Amino acid sequence: MKMKMGWFLFFMILLNGIIISNGVDTNVSSRPSVVNIGAIFSFNSTIGRVAKFALEAAVQDVNSDPTVLGGTKLELTTQDTNFSGFGAIMEALQFMEGDTVAIIGPQSSVTAHVISHIANELQVPLLSYAATDPTLFSLQYPFFVMTSHSDLYQMAAIADLIDYYGWREVIVIYVDDDYGRNGIAALGDELAEKRCKISYKAPLYPQSNRNDIIDLLVKIALKESRILIVHTHPDWGLEVLDVAAYLGMTGSGYVWIATNWLSTIIDTNSPLPSKAMNNIQGLLTLRMYTPASGLKGNFVSRWGNLTSTGTSNGHVGLSAYGLYAYDTVWVLARAINAFFNQGGTISFSNDSRLAKIKGGSLHLDAMSIFDGGNLLLQSILQVNMTGVTGQIKFNSDRSLINPAYEVINVIGTGIRRIGYWSNYSGLSVVPPQNTTLPNGTSSNPRLYDAIWPGQAVKTPRGWVFPNNGRQLIIGVPDRVSYHEFISRVKGTDMFKGYCIDVFTAALSLLPYALPYKLVPFGDGINNPSCTGLVQLVATGVYDAAIGDIAIVTNRTRMVDFTQPYIESGLVVVAPIKALKSNAWAFLRPFSKNMWIVTGVFFLIVGAVVWILEHRLNDEFRGPPRRQIVTILWFSFSTLFFAHRENTVSTLGRLVLIIWLFVVLIINSSYTASLTSILTVEQLSSPIKGIESLQASKDPIGYQMGSFAVNYLSEELNIHKSRLIPLNSEEDYVRALTAGPKKGGVAAVVDERGYMEVFLSTRCEFTIVGQEFTKSGWGFAFPRDSPLAVDMSTAILKLSENGDLQRIHNKWLRGGACRSQDAKLEVDRLQLKSFWGLYVISGLACIVALLIYFILMLRQFSRHYVEESDASMGNSSRSGRLQTFLSFADEKVEDIKARSKRRQMEMASSKGGGYEDDESMNIAKRRHIELSSSKSSTITSFEV
Repeated sequence: MKMKMGWFLFFMILLNGIIISNGVDTNVSSRPSVVNIGAIFSFNSTIGRVAKFALEAAVQDVNSDPTVLGGTKLELTTQDTNFSGFGAIMEALQFMEGDTVAIIGPQSSVTAHVISHIANELQVPLLSYAATDPTLFSLQYPFFVMTSHSDLYQMAAIADLIDYYGWREVIVIYVDDDYGRNGIAALGDELAEKRCKISYKAPLYPQSNRNDIIDLLVKIALKESRILIVHTHPDWGLEVLDVAAYLGMTGSGYVWIATNWLSTIIDTNSPLPSKAMNNIQGLLTLRMYTPASGLKGNFVSRWGNLTSTGTSNGHVGLSAYGLYAYDTVWVLARAINAFFNQGGTISFSNDSRLAKIKGGSLHLDAMSIFDGGNLLLQSILQVNMTGVTGQIKFNSDRSLINPAYEVINVIGTGIRRIGYWSNYSGLSVVPPQNTTLPNGTSSNPRLYDAIWPGQAVKTPRGWVFPNNGRQLIIGVPDRVSYHEFISRVKGTDMFKGYCIDVFTAALSLLPYALPYKLVPFGDGINNPSCTGLVQLVATGVYDAAIGDIAIVTNRTRMVDFTQPYIESGLVVVAPIKALKSNAWAFLRPFSKNMWIVTGVFFLIVGAVVWILEHRLNDEFRGPPRRQIVTILWFSFSTLFFAHRENTVSTLGRLVLIIWLFVVLIINSSYTASLTSILTVEQLSSPIKGIESLQASKDPIGYQMGSFAVNYLSEELNIHKSRLIPLNSEEDYVRALTAGPKKGGVAAVVDERGYMEVFLSTRCEFTIVGQEFTKSGWGFAFPRDSPLAVDMSTAILKLSENGDLQRIHNKWLRGGACRSQDAKLEVDRLQLKSFWGLYVISGLACIVALLIYFILMLRQFSRHYVEESDASMGNSSRSGRLQTFLSFADEKVEDIKARSKRRQMEMASSKGGGYEDDESMNIAKRRHIELSSSKSSTITSFEV
């Protein structure tokens, strides 16, 4: 009975296992012996040839180390897509039918977009080391993991190169698929941030033949930009360069920049055939940067042995894609180990939506969902390890950290690294460090010198004028006045004048021919608006504009200007008249306030010096009338440094020295001003400058078509009703001569260049005040036009070699005018120009008086307070004041003598009472003498 029961249990267990194996769920142990992974790529492609060996080597290394997966082995199944996107999709579907937990690949970005939808549905992670389309980071593809760097960073590196060399427009040649279009879109965004742009896009179909490439490059050759960026697949990129060499487009003046497809070919197929190497001389390319390490060194040393067998197409070099393919297997292995450590199991379940699709030979209902797909995906994104490519860790957007590239220059039979680029340090000759810094904060953003196509060592300009027979349409203002600058030759479309000669002279210095046609702008009756001409350049009606075009703010927002070839700002021109000299001309140097303040200070300084010297100096003592005369004489004699009185007090000398310095400055200024008034013809105008025009209500004239009207109304807030347009030089003369009271204008505001020509033969007018704007004239070109830079360089050369001045002398040499030797009425010297001197002198007087009175009060209290108390007891306030005034008038030597005598009397009084009574009598007599002396002094002052 027990034996039967044992066999029954055995068969039940066996049957249960059979049922489970054929049911809906397929459950295996938490640590199976084998985990199946797949790989999809083209075995014979440039990337695939390297990836095949790298993937197999990685699986072998993982399986040989039992600590990686705890005894579990990876079973890698590879499928050759044979360059077929459809084939890649079919291979992916076959993997989905089995128990594959992850797929390495696909190699193509186009295929990755399609297979990612399948991976999303069946929750099988895709890890691609070669599909670098930036849009694959989209949230639309959560199960796609890019294990190399996105083309977004490669395009940022190229944009930095363009900006570093100072180029502004590029032409891109790209494969017209998701990989090419999305990469170029990213490049356009990066260039726009640096004020650069893609001037022409040249797409190539993936199936393009040599004739298609020739047709495309012929179109490119007719464009002006010579900066060509090639973004294609590695397998036919060299064909584009071969055709370019055939058309002569790889010579001097051209710049070719290839994305990392070229470095991949060089690394994989080196050495290249001599013809291919000749075609790529001087090119720049990028290569994904992988820092040197022991792991990388060991793998590189093993590469020869790994590829020694199984290669039917010759030597296979190790490219950066091979390193990333190797690390991709290790990332997946680490993630699978973490997956099992978190309790994950490998199980699959049928997709209910696919189960409804029955019939046909596709057997879609055979595909199943990987139940642990989400957990494995999260384990992949959380991997943090060091591989042969360096540190491997994913950012929050699922991109690898620390993207960096080497900048490669193809020279001779090999390549030369001229620098590095990383997203945290920009361009630099220093290898990127694994430190997170703000983007573009490199302290040394430079590269080593490159050798360019045609063995050129000088950085190419990057553009030429297109050789397509088209002429530049250049707008020229058709002026009706000031023909010295621009005038149209009657009956022709030709122009002459200063501006035209500058333009043609600059053209002669350009290193290329520039066919052009001058087109008049304006009706020939009124001066045209240069702002309107500039707007037509901005909208593309004209290719450029030359003439007397002022460089002002609102115009610079629309176009690019060349270097100014003449300085010109707004000035005020007004009528003038000669001033006649008269008997009172000597009063004109100083203003009224200046005369008054100067006279008052003469008196103040004289009085202060008298106070300071009165108690010490006999020359400042005497009867009151004499002292008043002394004050007046001393004060005004300092004007000529003719004072004969000596100063003995320190404070008096200090005040006098400072005042004499002030007098010296005032005297010199007066002399200079008076000399100018009497020896140079003086011209007078009621208008002193733009400030007086703003303060008045008089009408103001301006040249029709000039920017002056907008500046006066918008910047200076002058009402437009006051602004009168004038069209010709004759209009200027009539309006200025009539004046505001007879229907004319008080002044004209115009640019200095015009006014210098106008005033060269009209001496009754002149420029008043200062030039109140600073600008210049230049030639206008569309925004970011390289021609503006070349023309600016030519204008600078004209200035340096003197040709610009010779052209100026030819057209703008002014005529003789009598008023050129005269000058406007000199402004009177104002108090505001000298108030600092007066403040210094006044402070010196105040400080000296304060010190003087403090010392005198101290002396007074020492010598008289005790004497007054002894003689009178509590004296009245008026008595003390009289005593102080007497003390202040008394000479210091007398005070000292009396003090000594009193001390002797006090010493003798100690002998007896009689002596005390005698001392009291002496004190009373002294008090009476002082009182009578004070009374006589007051009487003398009253007289």
